[in-house]
Amino acid sequence: MQIANTLPELIGNTPLLRLERFAPGAGVLAKLESFNPLSSAKDRAGLYMILDAEERGLLQPGAVIVEPTSGNTGVALAYIGRQRGYRVVLTMPETMSQERRSLLAALGAELVLTEGARGMGGAIERAKELLESTPGTWMPDQFNNPANARAHYETTGPELWRDTDGGVDVLVAGVGSGGTITGAGRYLKEQNPAIRVVAVEPAESPVLSGGRPGPHKIQGIGAGFVPGTLDMGVVDEVVAVTGDEAYAAARELARTEGVLAGVSSGAAAHAARILAQRPDMRGKTIAVVLPDTGERYLSTGLFA
Repeated sequence: MQIANTLPELIGNTPLLRLERFAPGAGVLAKLESFNPLSSAKDRAGLYMILDAEERGLLQPGAVIVEPTSGNTGVALAYIGRQRGYRVVLTMPETMSQERRSLLAALGAELVLTEGARGMGGAIERAKELLESTPGTWMPDQFNNPANARAHYETTGPELWRDTDGGVDVLVAGVGSGGTITGAGRYLKEQNPAIRVVAVEPAESPVLSGGRPGPHKIQGIGAGFVPGTLDMGVVDEVVAVTGDEAYAAARELARTEGVLAGVSSGAAAHAARILAQRPDMRGKTIAVVLPDTGERYLSTGLFA
């Protein structure tokens, strides 16, 4: 029998889908992280960070988990943390979608909203204040926690290698905390140093490209600073995508492939398609990580 005893046991082993209608003949494969139990890639990091903290004695029974999040990490921490008996308090910008807020509340998390114009920086500052003022708290700190990248080094990367029979040539992923691209990219380069790793960021906040941070519409990536989790030594190239391009690509994914994905997935898919059109990418297999589901953005006008 194949019966899971807990929901986190079902995390990972998400499928690959060839985007033949979105990018005809281009060899673009989408890793559908919406197939995780709570519908995002952050399920992986949430589980790894909590288990790592327990193993190191940082999380004791009855502890409080405090974390700044744009949504999906909070969802993972909420369902895994609450299941393991922890109180979960999350700080997030008020600009995050209503679906994310409602889902977090449904899972039992306590939400503290911060000024939207301050982006993730404001949420991080508030979380640190709560950490200092609330006894028995632990902050996963996804932007600096090595367990975040290790989750993708031990799961996402090996899955991509296995499911393409070692045939992947390019990895494309958006950068929020940097865990996905760092972990999966490092693993894939260890298998084949010729694999190219491409980071995606908002054109309106091109920090990885050396530009200035700014407000943007692509929830989930572009924190406005270079995360400590991100290893730029793994990254070969950075592609900047506008909010409008990300929105248009997310809509096109839904209407051509039936893939209901979020706006950061739209950004990554757009970047993958642009790369596939370059002469040096002809005949290459391009794997792009689509981190979450579009159902969390129905109130934002993404699919209007």
